[in-house]
Amino acid sequence: MKNHSQRTPHPRRSRGFTLIEVLVSLVVLSIGLLGIGKLVLFSARANDSAYLRGQATELAYEILDNMRANRTIARAHGYDTPLTANTGNMANPGSCYAANCAPATLGLYDVYTWKAHLNGPNGLLPSGQGSVVTAGVPTTATITVQWDDAAAQSTFGGSQVGTQAFESVVLETIL
Repeated sequence: MKNHSQRTPHPRRSRGFTLIEVLVSLVVLSIGLLGIGKLVLFSARANDSAYLRGQATELAYEILDNMRANRTIARAHGYDTPLTANTGNMANPGSCYAANCAPATLGLYDVYTWKAHLNGPNGLLPSGQGSVVTAGVPTTATITVQWDDAAAQSTFGGSQVGTQAFESVVLETIL
């Protein structure tokens, strides 16, 4: 006798993935990978911007240390220099490492080498510029270091690609 309560099983189509499911999972995976790529780009640009800010701060303290070592000339405005002056417009005072320099020549040498560190052939900052202004009694020194941070700022939406986006560090202290 046949058992009518048992039915013959129908072949199911749920064995494995369909092509549509695979394509949907690939789209979701690719969107996730694009998001990770964008995150890595933001992280790299932020890291670059932070590095440049650190370099600018270090350069500001470099000239300040030189001014404190040659305080008499610094108080007499021997280190004052405008922001737009670069080493091409300044007379090279020669090296003060090989010979003893007079304090005034040492001040010129310090400013010349500082400007070269900012934006020379081996400059540490893109389009780096710096200024030193001394004024008042007691003498207050204001040191400004400026650079082009367009790569990072265009990523963060601060400026358009191809336009300069200057950032600056200002250090003010009493000599």
